[in-house]
Amino acid sequence: MTDEPPRSAATPSGRFSRTARVAGLGVELAGRALITGAGALARGEPLAARDLVLTPGNLHRLADELARLRGAAMKAGQLLSMDYGAVLPPEVAAPLARLQESGPPMPPRQLRRALDRAWGPGWMTRFELFETRPAASASIGQVHRARLRGGHKLAVKVQFPGVRDSIDSDLDTLAWVVRRSGMLPKGADIDPFLEGVRARLHGEADYASEAASLSAYASALGDDPDFVMPQVIDALSGDTVLAMDWVDGSPLSFLDSAHQADRDRAARSLIRLTLREVFEFGLIQSDPNPANFRFGTDGRIALLDFGAAETVSPARAESLRSVLRAGVDGDDAALAAALTEAGAMSGALAPGVRTRAIAAARLALAPLGRAAPFDFAGAGLVDRLRDEAAALQGDGFNHTPPVDLAYIQRKVAGVYLIAARLRARVALRPLISPWL
Repeated sequence: MTDEPPRSAATPSGRFSRTARVAGLGVELAGRALITGAGALARGEPLAARDLVLTPGNLHRLADELARLRGAAMKAGQLLSMDYGAVLPPEVAAPLARLQESGPPMPPRQLRRALDRAWGPGWMTRFELFETRPAASASIGQVHRARLRGGHKLAVKVQFPGVRDSIDSDLDTLAWVVRRSGMLPKGADIDPFLEGVRARLHGEADYASEAASLSAYASALGDDPDFVMPQVIDALSGDTVLAMDWVDGSPLSFLDSAHQADRDRAARSLIRLTLREVFEFGLIQSDPNPANFRFGTDGRIALLDFGAAETVSPARAESLRSVLRAGVDGDDAALAAALTEAGAMSGALAPGVRTRAIAAARLALAPLGRAAPFDFAGAGLVDRLRDEAAALQGDGFNHTPPVDLAYIQRKVAGVYLIAARLRARVALRPLISPWL
């Protein structure tokens, strides 16, 4: 093993130690709030409990501790940032957004112990090279570059110790911290959200399940000329370690300086793939982090991470088809019915809130009806939708969508943001039409 990673930090692996750390964080935040409140009283300033807890220092402390814990705690923080980020105040959303970056890697000693448990002592004799410095580090595990004797290059994904056994306790304790902090919009019900996260994380922490999802997705993808996927090495894979072919390529940021046509083609391919996932595969890769895609030297995009694979039922696909059709046709009555049927909007909304929600949906869907190229970076759609979401929340819109729909929304939003980063211009109507 080579190259000790910089700024590594052992993952707290025991359930008790992890619960104590999250609970201790809640006590620490409460203590800081008391000190802040005492200062405000001394200055004769008005007191607001939410403002006492949600100080910049407290929020950065929360993000730092969730990143150190990784696992369910970090993943839930990431999803709060992504799924609630549009309606969270900027001072709350910004620190949580830091969780989209990778956390500190585990130190070599902890990595060796994890691999000894998975492969047995003496596993290094199988390898010519195993790099200790991870090529990527996320919430559930980290990926290492390796080379077998004989030259076969691998990507080895190693799960952080204790993550799988601590999912339930992490989420229960984090929910307590979030509720006490008041960081969520008034009236928002976090319980369905966390229950959905709980189920998904139990699946995501099962690397044998991820290997099955990867194989199923590869079979559905077929010989699509725009994409390439690694093959699982079954003999080296299990519940906590997943070994795959190493796929060479550059981060998608490599395309930032590419010609417009190349950036457009990459965005078009990702949008086309998302439509195939929903309406053809019945299976989506629901974590559209740019780090999960690589741009190969042959022009194909490598698809790398299937821990967050999510099935799409025929009924869900049909409900989304109805939403798209109504949005493209500009039929507000049909759009309202489709959104309600899909679970994206409650039928019990007040008339004014309902009208505003339909207008926001119409705004989001409008680009799909255009035959001309849509400028993802220059349209300003994200800012307008964020303003609309904030206004809706202020009007009392606090509906929580079904979890499967939330994951599809997250995939669509992530691909949109990638296209915006690429400054892509893509005609969307020709891509959408075959699926309507």
